Amino acid sequence: MKNIAIFASGTGSNAVRLYQYFAEKKAEINVALLVCNKADAAVVQKMQSLNVPVYILSNKEIESGKGLLKKLSEYKIDWIVLAGFLRKIPDLIIKGYKNKIINIHPSLLPKYGGKGMYGMNVHKAVVENKEKESGISIHLVNEVYDDGKILFQKSCALSPKDLAEDVAKKVQQLEHDYFPKVVEETINQSTNEN
Repeated sequence: MKNIAIFASGTGSNAVRLYQYFAEKKAEINVALLVCNKADAAVVQKMQSLNVPVYILSNKEIESGKGLLKKLSEYKIDWIVLAGFLRKIPDLIIKGYKNKIINIHPSLLPKYGGKGMYGMNVHKAVVENKEKESGISIHLVNEVYDDGKILFQKSCALSPKDLAEDVAKKVQQLEHDYFPKVVEETINQSTNEN
């Protein structure tokens, strides 16, 4: 059994989807912990209602990384999955979980990546630039925003009439359809290689 910690800052639709996917499949992957930097984020209540332990820490605590590393060790976390976590992961955590941190990004990287490019910021930029497609990128995390090895990408067609909210819905559907599968495949493949 591999324990994962989900890091999330927002509504938690991807976090809940990951939890449900692994619970339904009775997979060899267990969502053992939610890490959040906002006590009032909707994801906190959602995960608590699923009996997932929640660890809330301040942005300052995240930057140091020491307490977080200790908590991850306490819960025997093997992998970290970022599902809308709006803070940069400290180098201490990246080194401790080298090639074991997976992120989902709401664009076809390298387009619309980097600091400040998340959620509606991405979708608005896509619409402003009259892109014909958008999509998701699932990648490993390194020290640079949205720069790690890309594991998977899936695109969706856009209409010239699409607003940022329409793009968001299309992209979120891709996230829910593919994110849990790619996380599972990546963890299983890594386990089989070791």
